[in-house]
Amino acid sequence: MFVYLSKKISIPNGINLKTIAWNNDQGWIACGGTDGLLKVLKLESSNNNGDKKSKSSNLSMNQTLDGHGGSVLVASWNQQYHKLATSDENGLIIVWILYKGTWYEEMINNRNKSVVTDIQWNKTGEKIGIIYKDGAVIVGSVDGSRIWGKEFEMELLYLQWSPDSKFILFCTMDGEIHLYDADGNFISKVQTYFNETGVGVIKISGCEWYNGLNGYVDQDVPCLAIALENGKIQLMRNEKDNEPIIIDTAMRYLNIKWNRDGSLLAVTGMQYGKSSQGENKEVCVLQIYDAYGKYLRSLRVPGKKISALSWENSGLHIALAIDSFIYFANIRPNYKWTSLSKDVIAYAYSKPNKSDTFITFWNSKTNEKYTKLYTKVISIISYDVYCLIISKSTVEENQYIFTVVNSIGTPIHTKIIDFEPVCYGINKTRVYIASSENILYYQFKSSPNGNNIAYNTIRKKEFQEYTFNIDDIKNIGTSAQDIAFGGYHLSENNDPIIQIAVSDLYLIVTRQSGALLQFSLPNVILENQYFISHQPQQMQLNCDSSMLSLIDNSGILKIFTFSKNENHNSSDGLVKNSNEIISGNTGKLLDFERKDVWEMKWSEDTPDSFVVLEKTRVIVFNNYEPEEPVSYIGNIFDFRDLEIKIVQIDEIMKNPENPTKDYISVIETKHVREIRRVLEEEDISKAFEYAETYSIPRLWKIISFFALNNFNFDVAEKAFAKCQDYQGLQFIKSLKKLNNKDIQKAEIATYSGNIELAEKIYIEIDRMDLALNLRMLLGDWFRVVYLIQSGNIGDDILLNKALNSIGDYYYEHQRWSQAINYYVQGRNIEKLIQCYYLLEDYSGLEKLMNSLPDNDVNFKTFGDIFKSSGMYNQAVKAYLKISDVKSAIDTCVYLNQWSDAIELAEKHNFKDIENLLSGYAKRLLSDKKIIEAIELYRKANYCQKSAQLLYNLADEFVKQNKSPLQIKKLYVLAALEVERYHQLNKSKGQKKNNDEALAALEGLLVEDSKNTMNTKFLDNAWKGAEAYHYYILAQQQYYQGDLDAAIKTAKHLCEYDNIIDPKKVYSLLALISFNNRCFATCSKAFVKLESLQSLTEQEKDDIDKLGLSIFTKFVPEDPPEKEVECTNCGSLLKESESYCSSCHLNFPICIVTGKPIIEPYHFMCHVCKRRAIEREISGLQCCPLCHTTL
Repeated sequence: MFVYLSKKISIPNGINLKTIAWNNDQGWIACGGTDGLLKVLKLESSNNNGDKKSKSSNLSMNQTLDGHGGSVLVASWNQQYHKLATSDENGLIIVWILYKGTWYEEMINNRNKSVVTDIQWNKTGEKIGIIYKDGAVIVGSVDGSRIWGKEFEMELLYLQWSPDSKFILFCTMDGEIHLYDADGNFISKVQTYFNETGVGVIKISGCEWYNGLNGYVDQDVPCLAIALENGKIQLMRNEKDNEPIIIDTAMRYLNIKWNRDGSLLAVTGMQYGKSSQGENKEVCVLQIYDAYGKYLRSLRVPGKKISALSWENSGLHIALAIDSFIYFANIRPNYKWTSLSKDVIAYAYSKPNKSDTFITFWNSKTNEKYTKLYTKVISIISYDVYCLIISKSTVEENQYIFTVVNSIGTPIHTKIIDFEPVCYGINKTRVYIASSENILYYQFKSSPNGNNIAYNTIRKKEFQEYTFNIDDIKNIGTSAQDIAFGGYHLSENNDPIIQIAVSDLYLIVTRQSGALLQFSLPNVILENQYFISHQPQQMQLNCDSSMLSLIDNSGILKIFTFSKNENHNSSDGLVKNSNEIISGNTGKLLDFERKDVWEMKWSEDTPDSFVVLEKTRVIVFNNYEPEEPVSYIGNIFDFRDLEIKIVQIDEIMKNPENPTKDYISVIETKHVREIRRVLEEEDISKAFEYAETYSIPRLWKIISFFALNNFNFDVAEKAFAKCQDYQGLQFIKSLKKLNNKDIQKAEIATYSGNIELAEKIYIEIDRMDLALNLRMLLGDWFRVVYLIQSGNIGDDILLNKALNSIGDYYYEHQRWSQAINYYVQGRNIEKLIQCYYLLEDYSGLEKLMNSLPDNDVNFKTFGDIFKSSGMYNQAVKAYLKISDVKSAIDTCVYLNQWSDAIELAEKHNFKDIENLLSGYAKRLLSDKKIIEAIELYRKANYCQKSAQLLYNLADEFVKQNKSPLQIKKLYVLAALEVERYHQLNKSKGQKKNNDEALAALEGLLVEDSKNTMNTKFLDNAWKGAEAYHYYILAQQQYYQGDLDAAIKTAKHLCEYDNIIDPKKVYSLLALISFNNRCFATCSKAFVKLESLQSLTEQEKDDIDKLGLSIFTKFVPEDPPEKEVECTNCGSLLKESESYCSSCHLNFPICIVTGKPIIEPYHFMCHVCKRRAIEREISGLQCCPLCHTTL
């Protein structure tokens, strides 16, 4: 970061300023001072591409507002509603509004009791808070109405709204900070931590709470700053932060302001320092800190006292009210950006309220952008075609991530370290990372040309990562690899590393003491050690590593040169004094110095040329001699071929997602401008003399192109020879062979890069074929299509090739929707399939498939895509289009669609499906995946096998004494499978060729004798379900108190004692009959229990004793039971009996009540075929047994 003064405005009559406020939305500057002075100014900005100055010196508005009689102390802007509130020492408050370019009074208020100490609008601009010195507080709305007002027993100094407008912070004259809610109710005091002694009162000199209007730079970033007059500042994350950051500015009488996004805090105050005459006195100082309290930069400004300060909207300018002047300071932020591969700019930015960092790799030549997502990016640096991204880990607190990427952001190598890096560098093969005492380096790729023996030897070593302590390098010739150790060791160091610079030849390290160490690469051997009285913050080696630039924290640039001196040798290998050097190389700090430098860059092709940025000036140096400065604001993008590319990172950061080429400007050096002047105004021989004087290849190229455009081929040939441009010489030979001057002119335009002119010439001479070939050679297929369609040239094959090439362009840039449009026109089915698949447009894929004729070669691709996406119907259709039945069946099997697989196998006489199914089922059963096996058989319509497994599973549940309801469900499922088996068998028998179909079905359902289903279930599939249904029903009736119904159901349950354990059946019957006083039925149940062979002797004894105790008290008789007539013969039978002994008719049992159904008309379920009394089932929605919807 660099800060410098750029402008000064004088207030008339020497009136001292008290306040200043810069409207961040519209750019208005309000300044107030003594004698009722209130002015609104607006600076005129310049947007001309040729002169990107920060601000013009002109004022577009300078209006004096009348209304205040005393000194104007407070000015506060309402950005949302474009209003200005001001107050003077007499307590007069005026709200101003802009109307037709002029500011007018909108509201006036005067309490006439005390002075207004602060006015603040809330985040939305809908509320205004006003505090008076005597403790009065007024909160009003933007329309002037009063919301509430209170008077507190304290003297108030500052007011701040919380970002959500739910709280108000009051700072008192006694150095206390009170927190209130938005309705004026006290909540708590805010703890301060900067009064270490705890004695006396330290007055608060400033309070700023960033409202988050433009987002936050981090999730947990400090946003509340409280400054004291003793020079300390407390940074808090919120009002309850008990671990604030404390800054000691070493200044007095502080003023503080956050910038627009809360990332920087500007602090002004008075500090003791030496004046220009060398006297010790208090001077005015501006300091800049980041949101975490890290010191960034300071600037001494003239004047006696800084009364106020305010940021401009972009964060690039600060206005300072000093005495009777307004000073403007320009800020050059430390943007996280770098340039690589000549035309690529990589820059990092964040979005409001997003914790992630976006890094865009923008090719300024092709306008292509690639954006990558990172977290907590610290810095970005580059070398050649490689970019190094340094970020902080979100997993471990003290871990840092170093990622090497290429020019489109694709990661090449990632390294995680466990220490905080101080500085870092990268060259073509290695990354160097330095802490305060250690240097770690590792190789991320092999030597670029593969022929560097030293690099490749290192690459073959076992370890590719080295760490060494800088204090262990004591003698010249010491190799860092010989003293390297693993890991990272923290040790005390009184001479820390402050900066490093890296090239392919050298590693340069500077330390706090002024030591400058020169290591040769790749073996990292200490060649020289020097001492300099300069502590650089930026270092950069030139293109041949012969010179080193050093820029310190105050913006002073110096140059250090390395040169050979064979006669100078050292005997002891130790540094004696600041001028002594070690080894046979000599180096020195040149007598060259530039001030106010905030950026510099060496030329990529000329060792002694470099360009610097001094304030708003761009200055090129050739052999340390400056050229004429050019006024410009930007950052140096590239410097080669006597051209400087300047990029306006400030403008890019305003809209980082949409950079344009307008942000790139090219400045030519003096040599280029001069030779162009000589060529235009003087003879070409003079240009030859000028070029020979400096022997710079770019100058010869300018002469050669000038000669070409004038058809002076001999001069052009000589110029190409001077700059050793073999390609240019060959071009001259080819030109001389052309007899048509127009074609020569077009070829020259093409060679010069003026493609539009070349095409225009070809079209004018009716050589559309050459224009077409030119565009094809350049790969400009968009233009090729245009020429073909507009000039009636070429054929359909060429047009399809051009259309497909455009589609390929969009495809490679992942713009598949646009690619589809051109692939459709170019009839490229293969690429259309890929685009639809990448877009996950399966409906488009299906439409495309349906449009193709049978046996098209692409159906196999369609089938594979649909199969991988789980769309088996479409996949089967695609495979069948090319008669690939096996793949179709395999798809059904793969996606577990066994019924379709078997249907296909039957239809196409495929024999292997049964073995495949059987093997898969066996594997599932061996893995104890019974449910999956049942599902497999169900989908394959192997109903007998699925039913058998369900019956077996139900038997297992019975043995495990599981819930009767679960057992019933399994029996119901098994019975439904048996019913489905009968339906399938019936439908098969009705098909044509009945005998063959039935034989095929029987073949599919052939079963092992060991695994044959129990015929009792096949013939009476619902018996198990009925048994547990009545078992559950009897218990439900018993617990509901319906004992008559329960005993009827329990009696019927006895018919199922071969399915349910007889012990459970007769125990239930005994229990119910006993409670219903049917002791005869109870006696019969006890007899049945005593006759069971499965009972133990103990159980039999218990039953005997229980029966004896019951029947000694009660006679084994049942109470009289109601009789009903048999509907068939008219005979009488008991209500609970389901069999007529006269006509031998069995009555069905009602599945709702468990009673026999005597009525001739009743309900029957169409699925389980079980019956129910009509009136009993009328209120139900499903069958009680099989649960089929009625």
